[in-house]
Amino acid sequence: MTTGGSLGSWLLFVPNFVLAALMYTLLGRAVLGIVVGTDSTNYIWRFFCRITDPVVAVVALVTPRAAAPVIVWLFGVVWLFWLRVALLYAYLAFAPTQAG
Repeated sequence: MTTGGSLGSWLLFVPNFVLAALMYTLLGRAVLGIVVGTDSTNYIWRFFCRITDPVVAVVALVTPRAAAPVIVWLFGVVWLFWLRVALLYAYLAFAPTQAG
């Protein structure tokens, strides 16, 4: 039995935490976008935009330009979710097994 976390588990937990934070912030941006306008000067809206704009830019590269911005944001949530699933799968596939 081990008492502390190993370096290998941190290779999963830290990126997973960052991806989860981005995913839920992007979901918050989509919900908040319904309430406030996209050109709002609200400081909370600007924070959500500043944090999620890099993800939105990457998702916009593979999303048709005719899609509404909220659709791009929701696709970003889906892409980040599947990225987290792939990260977990890669961790489980390549993590060394512990003899117990």
